[in-house]
Amino acid sequence: MSDPSSADRPVVTRIAPSPTGSLHIGNARSALFNWLYARHTGGKFLIRIEDTDRARHSEAAVQVIFDSLNWLGLIPDAPPVSQFARADIHRGVVETLLERGWAYHDYMTTEEADEAKAVARAEGHALRSPWRDRTPGPEQGDQPFVIRFKTPMDGETVIDDRVRGVVAFPNKDLEDFVLLRTDGTPIYNLAVAVDDHDMGITHVIRGEEHLSNAARQILIYRAMGWEVPAFAHLPLLVGADGAKLSKRHGAQSVGEFIAAGYLPEAVRNYLARLGWGHGDAEIFSDAQAIEWFDLKDVVRSPARLDLVKLGHINNHYIRAADIPRLTALTAQIHADRGLPQSEAQDALLARAIPLVREGAKTLLDLADLTAFVLKKRPLPLDEKTSKLLDEEGRGRLDRLSAWLDTQSDWTAAPLSKALQAFAESEGVGLGKIGPALRGVLSGGAPAPDLASALEALGREESLGRIADALSQVQ
Repeated sequence: MSDPSSADRPVVTRIAPSPTGSLHIGNARSALFNWLYARHTGGKFLIRIEDTDRARHSEAAVQVIFDSLNWLGLIPDAPPVSQFARADIHRGVVETLLERGWAYHDYMTTEEADEAKAVARAEGHALRSPWRDRTPGPEQGDQPFVIRFKTPMDGETVIDDRVRGVVAFPNKDLEDFVLLRTDGTPIYNLAVAVDDHDMGITHVIRGEEHLSNAARQILIYRAMGWEVPAFAHLPLLVGADGAKLSKRHGAQSVGEFIAAGYLPEAVRNYLARLGWGHGDAEIFSDAQAIEWFDLKDVVRSPARLDLVKLGHINNHYIRAADIPRLTALTAQIHADRGLPQSEAQDALLARAIPLVREGAKTLLDLADLTAFVLKKRPLPLDEKTSKLLDEEGRGRLDRLSAWLDTQSDWTAAPLSKALQAFAESEGVGLGKIGPALRGVLSGGAPAPDLASALEALGREESLGRIADALSQVQ
C-alpha cells in the first residue's frame, strides 16, 4: 500500500526526540503513529536524535530514549541519526541559501533585534531586519552576526495537513527567522528541514505544537528546490479532566509507565487510541493496528490520557500473558522490594499468578497479590486475626485443618466445595470461618478467595500456616 500523494516513493517516517530527559508519553504516541503508518504502508520508520543543544545533552538521556522505544517495541529500520553530527551539512545548506538570495547576514545586537521586533509588530507584520537588503561594509568585519532566512514579504505559506486540513500562514506574520547563531550553530528549523530531506522523510508526523514550525520548514524546502513532505500534526494530549498534562495526572514518561507496572503491548494498544481509532475497537493486536491505521482517521480534538482506562486494558493483557513471562516480571518486582530471587520462589509465583491475575491492573498489583505466598513461616498474626482466634475460633480452625487434610485434590474448585461442606457441618456460614482463615494464610497481605489462596500455597504450606497460628494463640 502507498500514500495517494506520494505513490512514486515509499513512505518514510521518523521520530526525532531531544535527549534532554525521559521520553515523554506524547513523544511515545508520536513514535507509535509513525511506526504504525510506516508498517501500514510497507515503508520505513527511522529515528533521529536532535542533540544540537549541547548544554543540555546527555548520553544517558539518549540511552533512555533508545531503551524506552525498545521497550515499546518500536524498532527503527536503520541506525539512528545524530543531528549534531550533521552540523557541517546544515551550514553547507545555509551557504547555498545565501548564494541564492534566500538568506542574509544580520548584524543587529540583541537589543536592536528586540526593538525592531516591537516596531514590526506595531506596523502589523513580523520582524524584517534592516540588514535584509543591506550589504555589510568593512566596519562589520569583526562584528558578530546571525544568518536569517529572507521570508517573502507577501503571500501565504500553506500546509495541507493530513490531520488539521489546509492551514495558511500569511508570510507577513512569519519573521525572518534565524538559521545560524552567532557562533555558527544551526537553529532547530534549519536542522530539521535539512535532516528530514536527507533522510528521505516523506511524512512528518508529530505533535500539533510544531504546526507553526512546518511553515518555516516549508519555506526552506522551497528555497532549496526540495520536494515538501506530507505533514500530519497530532492532537494534543490532555489529562482525564481535559487540562494540559502535568505531574498531578500521574505518569508522564515511558519510564514511569514501566515502573508503574504496565505491559508494553497494553501501552501500545492504549496510545493508539489517543487520537485515532477503528470503530468501537478498544482491544486490538499490533497486526490489527497496522492493518487499520491511516492518517485520515486521526482526529483533531485533544486526546485524553485516562489511566483508569489504561488499567483495564493492561489487565486484559496481564490475563492474556504467558505465566513464565509474568513470573519473571513479578519476581523482579519482588527482588526490587528486597526479596532474594530463587527457583523455589519462582515456582510459588508461577502457581499463584493464574489464581490472582484477574484482579491485577498492573504488575505492581500482581506483585502485591502474590506477596502472601512468599512470606516465611511462622507468620505473625495481626491484631484482627488474633481476636478471631478465641477458644471457639481456635477449635473451629483446628477441626478445619483436619478436614482439609483429608482432601485428595488440592485445587481451588474442590477446595471451595470442601470449605462449604465444612461450614455446613459446623452449622455456620462461611463468614464465621473465612476471616480467620484468610488472616492465618495471608499474614494480613492481600490474597485471593480462600480456595485459591489454599491452592496457591499448596497443601503443606497451608496446613503449616494453620498449625503455626494455633501454636501462637494456645
